[in-house]
Amino acid sequence: MTESRLLVPVDESASLRNTVAYVVEEALARADEAGSPPAIHFVYPLPEKITFRSGSPRAEDARTLLDRAASWAEEDADGADATIETALVATHEYLSTPNDYADVLVRYANEHDLGLAVFDPRYDPIGSTPLLPSLEAEVRRAGLAVEEAPRNVETPSQPLVRRGTLTQFFALFAASFAFYLLLAGSIAPFELATGTISAGIVAVALWRVSLTSAIDLSQTAGRLARFTLYVPFLLWEIVKANFEIAYIVLHPDLPIDPELVEFDAAVWSALPVTTLANSITLTPGTLTVDVERQHMVIHTLTGSAREALFAGTLERAVRFVFYGRAAARIPSPFERRQQEENE
Repeated sequence: MTESRLLVPVDESASLRNTVAYVVEEALARADEAGSPPAIHFVYPLPEKITFRSGSPRAEDARTLLDRAASWAEEDADGADATIETALVATHEYLSTPNDYADVLVRYANEHDLGLAVFDPRYDPIGSTPLLPSLEAEVRRAGLAVEEAPRNVETPSQPLVRRGTLTQFFALFAASFAFYLLLAGSIAPFELATGTISAGIVAVALWRVSLTSAIDLSQTAGRLARFTLYVPFLLWEIVKANFEIAYIVLHPDLPIDPELVEFDAAVWSALPVTTLANSITLTPGTLTVDVERQHMVIHTLTGSAREALFAGTLERAVRFVFYGRAAARIPSPFERRQQEENE
């Protein structure tokens, strides 16, 4: 089988990241054998009628998940010429059986000329019954080739204190030492000595608690390099916003238009979300009031501050730091809202 046009049903699962990596690797390998460009379509069957005016939390979560899968795929493709698409399907249908889901998936595959469906081994959109074996059988019966991504052995939960590595220890030591010297504002011998002692205590006490995953040196180096570009960019945004706020304060009419706004940021995991929330707060005219996962509540002082926020400049910059250049191309909050209203 050399089919390089793949359909990948997506649902939240512990093995989704591994499935995306496997799918990209398979698509590129099959494309080399077949001599045709690879295409990967991530689809999310959503058995729910969407009313965009009132919003749909489940639809928003689905779009966020699709964006995340596409971002991972772009990262794994590493610049290879691969078509990566996402789609929310079955938004006006009631899906309850494997046959219902199979009909939707096969219909989409036929419309987009996809020859192979690759399933996450933990794919279970219903959530209460083991749907996957029956679903795979129904998809095969409808004439579409089926493959299941490898199932990785995973632990059900991680303890608070776990076994660390020397790489994690020295990474935490270096970060603590650099932060100490930054606060001290000096590299005198006394500061170097006390910084070494302090960083050593922090590293010994917290290296198995504060670092949640293994350190990938190449990935970390890339993020640090991109972060060095992000810092002057953020400082420039802060300077521009300061001038705007100064103008408003000095203006006789005090032209402010305060308003609380909400949006779902297209960033994932705690550190990127925290970075974006803090960057918004550091920029005068906007203040992060509340954050729940990717959902943010922001106080904006002026209409121009709201426009800048929904233009997604900071959001794109944070995605660039943590996920690379490909992730920066995800639509802005304003563009995502327009897409929803036009569908």
